[in-house]
Order: sequence, then C-alpha cells, then structure tokens
Amino acid sequence: MRGTLYGVGVGPGDPELLTLKALRVVREAPVIAVPAEQKEESVAYRIVRAAYPELEQKEVLPVPMPMTKDKQRLAASHEAGAAAVERILEEGKDVAFLTLGDPTVYSTYLYIHRLVAQAGYATEIVSGIPSFCAVAARLNVGLVEKAELLHVIPSSYPVEEALKLSGTRVLMKAGKKMGQVKAQLEALSADVCMIENCGMENEKIYRSAEEIPEDAGYYSLILVKEKAEQ
Repeated sequence: MRGTLYGVGVGPGDPELLTLKALRVVREAPVIAVPAEQKEESVAYRIVRAAYPELEQKEVLPVPMPMTKDKQRLAASHEAGAAAVERILEEGKDVAFLTLGDPTVYSTYLYIHRLVAQAGYATEIVSGIPSFCAVAARLNVGLVEKAELLHVIPSSYPVEEALKLSGTRVLMKAGKKMGQVKAQLEALSADVCMIENCGMENEKIYRSAEEIPEDAGYYSLILVKEKAEQ
C-alpha cells in the first residue's frame, strides 16, 4: 500500500500556534519533508521542533526549493522534489511536508502537492494559521469588519494598482522589493503596520510606512487599512 503525502501548515512562527492536528500528523508520519537543503535551514522545521523535540528522531527528506522566478529552474526543482516524495510513498510510508503558515496561501508546497496528486498518490492538506491572521492578532486589531474587503497581495510583484483597492490590503513576500513598496506606502493615505518575523524570537513591529526598513527580512508582512475616522 502506498503512503499518503500530508502538507502540514505549521503557522507563522510561534510554536504555540501549531494546531493539534498538525502535531498529530507529524507524530504519526515516519518521514518529515522540509523545503530546504538541510533540515536546520528550515524555519518550519525549527518551529515544530520547539513544540515537539522528538522531531529530531524522525527521518527527514530535504526538498530544495530555490528562491527564483526562473520558470525552468522552478519546474525542475518541483519535479525533483515530487519524485523524491513519491519514492518514499512507494515504500508505503506517509510523508508530512512542513510549510510555514497555511499550505493553501502562496506556499511552495502546493507545487509538490499538485504533481504528487497528479501522479495518483493520496494527498491531504492540514491547515495552519495564516501569517496575516497572526499579525493582526499580534497588533491587537481586526482584519476586516462588516462589508470591508480583504486583499492578499504578493508584493514581490507590482502592487501599485492593488494598493488602490478599498478595504484591508495584506502585502506578503516583498523581499528585495521592500524599498519600492515602502515608497508607494508613504505616498498612500492609509494606516500601515508591519511585523517582521511574527511570533519568532527576533520579531519586530513597525507602526508606520516611514518606520519600515528597506532591508527588512523575507518574513515580513504589511497590513494596510483604511484611515480610521477621527
């Protein structure tokens, strides 16, 4: 009998936000996959290990996922990762693939999931707390109320038009584009907050567009809300 691939969302950073279901699946799976060349490089792995130290005793499958927009490189890495997972599934072992936040939101895991499912293997997604929900909670504010709209925007791509949308705008994965994003936010009439490394030891909170550093880390998320009525 073939094994099952589980895409396990581990939340945004705080080990206490790991769900009971995620922890159960990790405990029961004989093999843990991580999106990195070495398990120690994986933030998702370190989050789970903090809640479940026995993770160190598990068999780990590193799945390198290069940070690039080169379509050929990405496709090759996804195919190689899926093939590695499938070899373990053929042995009858389940695989728990750890991923930050929720697997359904801009997750690199989805590419592996799709290929493995298309090859006829059983797959299951285990929800995790999305980073933008954790950031709003950390800031002690709501995301949306009444008829407000919520927009989740990958800000490593152009965001100018998206910032014109009404409601709450969530900017994720700005990366090297942070300087450009900051400049556009400074010109905007809106309430802007950003958390870098939400729920982690090196968490930092910025409560205006002007405060945001242009060299902020990859795990930075920005909330842009309509100006509060005076």
